[in-house]
Amino acid sequence: MPITPSKSIWMDGELVDWDKATVHVLTHSLHYGSGAFEGIRAYKTDKGVAVFRLQDHIERLFRSCRILMIDVPYSVEEIVNATKEVVRANELHDGCYIRPLVYLGYGEMGLNPLPCSVNVSIAAWPWGTYLGDEGVNNGVTTKISSWQRHDSNAVPTAAKSTGMYVNSSLAKVEALKAGYDEAILLAPDGKVSECTGENLFIVHNGVIYSPLHSDQGSLEGITGESIETIARDLGFEVRYQPLIRTDLYLADEAFLTGTAAEVVPIRSVDDRLVGDGTPGPITKKVQSTYFETVRGEHKQYDSWLAYV
Repeated sequence: MPITPSKSIWMDGELVDWDKATVHVLTHSLHYGSGAFEGIRAYKTDKGVAVFRLQDHIERLFRSCRILMIDVPYSVEEIVNATKEVVRANELHDGCYIRPLVYLGYGEMGLNPLPCSVNVSIAAWPWGTYLGDEGVNNGVTTKISSWQRHDSNAVPTAAKSTGMYVNSSLAKVEALKAGYDEAILLAPDGKVSECTGENLFIVHNGVIYSPLHSDQGSLEGITGESIETIARDLGFEVRYQPLIRTDLYLADEAFLTGTAAEVVPIRSVDDRLVGDGTPGPITKKVQSTYFETVRGEHKQYDSWLAYV
């Protein structure tokens, strides 16, 4: 989806005009993909705009940097406060998408990243749901990608690292060109991993299943974890276990979760309808509860909201 520019972007401690938030062409991360990022959403609530699970996202950003041996020159608290500052400064009262980025800057070149400067930026802008309103309401079509998800011993899949998303982009383009909305990647052992930027859940006989994150190379999603908590609070059983592609074909329901996509039903996998091809009752229940939660309508989850 196209970006609607805001007024300013936070860069290394300062708010910079949107059009002036630039980097040098020899920025290290541009050449080698060494960096970490987060995708975060803020929502309009009765108490004002609130960032959903802000602390958790920034802590994951720092964990990614630790894995990549990147020393962030700010504290978690400073980046949390800077994120709120960006939302306030851009007057994004109706909610927005937020993109913090830690990258290696200009001044060093070569495969050794250790001497490089570490830079941090935070941008925010209005952004609708990633897979569109049609997808949220009626589900998306998916295909199993010919591209495998990374092996966790080849690159650290527990890190939300910039360069690793080339893998996701290849799978996404393949799916779109073949006429599908989204791709599902398999792990090197052939088990189901995740979608290009979302975690995957299926429902079978009333039980919600999802692949094992650490074993199958998928990122441990904050939205997925939120859905797990919500589903269990609603009385549904949630199990994490390896899944194979035919588990997707035979599922009663399926949905994907991610900050950008939010919660989206899956209508079909490899041209096979999931259930009857419409969002199932469990999917609709957890989806509606999630949207109510991010907008501050469930007090039991109020600790997930960071009011700006």
